Amino acid sequence: MSPKPIRVLVVDDSALARKIITNSLASFPDIEVVGTAVDPYVARDKILELSPDVVTLDIEMPRMDGITFLKLIMKHRPMPVIVMSSLSAEGSVKAIEALQAGAVDIMGKPSGASSAHASGDLLAEKIRTAACARVPARAEVASPPVPRALAVARPRTFPPRSIILLGASTGGTEALKAVLTALPGNLPGICIVQHIPAYFSKAFADRLNTLCAMEVREACHGDHVQPGLALVAPGGFHVVLKWRGNGYVVELSEGPPVHHQRPAVDIMFDSAVKCGAGAHAVAALLTGMGADGAAGLLRLREAGATTIAQNEATCVVYGMPREAVRMGAAQHVLALPQVAPFLDRVNWEKLQDIYE
Repeated sequence: MSPKPIRVLVVDDSALARKIITNSLASFPDIEVVGTAVDPYVARDKILELSPDVVTLDIEMPRMDGITFLKLIMKHRPMPVIVMSSLSAEGSVKAIEALQAGAVDIMGKPSGASSAHASGDLLAEKIRTAACARVPARAEVASPPVPRALAVARPRTFPPRSIILLGASTGGTEALKAVLTALPGNLPGICIVQHIPAYFSKAFADRLNTLCAMEVREACHGDHVQPGLALVAPGGFHVVLKWRGNGYVVELSEGPPVHHQRPAVDIMFDSAVKCGAGAHAVAALLTGMGADGAAGLLRLREAGATTIAQNEATCVVYGMPREAVRMGAAQHVLALPQVAPFLDRVNWEKLQDIYE
């Protein structure tokens, strides 16, 4: 007996968009569009009537905007929601706000038949991942910006090859926010790969920059990794670390996707091994579907790095960390709230086990 298909409700005020999204999913036997809705009020009734497994949600709609509706869903009937956003500066900012409000994933909204054909496989994969996600009820919690003048920490020095490497996918934007906002601004340079579509990564980095004691920005080709700075891989580009002179430099690559991802965590982890980060690195693999980063984390551990995987209980999707644990890549399996204290307590002069 074959498993039941994933039941999807498509919410969008545009009849054309509803048709494009529905048609783009028609060829996948494991996914069934059980209904559509033109606005959140109709969507509310359809959710109660149809009990979908996943909702795709437009942000800009009449009568009630998508983010307001998303917050109501997460408060009263939490379920996996994929937000469909326009590929614009304003749309990307709202998409990041939607992730903060509880959306499992975001995706650029298809604008025509050709874009729908190209995005159908991607949307289907996101729906499959979303259907596996843990989505707890949540009340809206505002994260006040951290005033930099009040967040100044005592200066610290580190061996020049010290570096922190973080990788994440589904659920990772909020997991990374939880880690980075709990860190002081006086740690070694941080490089981050979050699976996120092109166009949305800058808005993600910019938002973190308003919340963190350290500086956070989207990585540019040739950036130097420095203490007190976190660099986020741009959507659509791999991050490759190189050692130049007396420090790490970021190179961006449009090479082939790895694990269907660009940026890929494995690319960053492997480049860290190749450029000699080894025993000077602490690397963590956080929530996400699939296996990206697990093999790279193992190679880092074999090169002497301190390695971490997020535990199952605190992951939105326990895929990438589970694979890392299965392979023996993770020295430490930590709940999400433990990751920042771990990083803050590392003895960078001589990396050592902290929780043993």
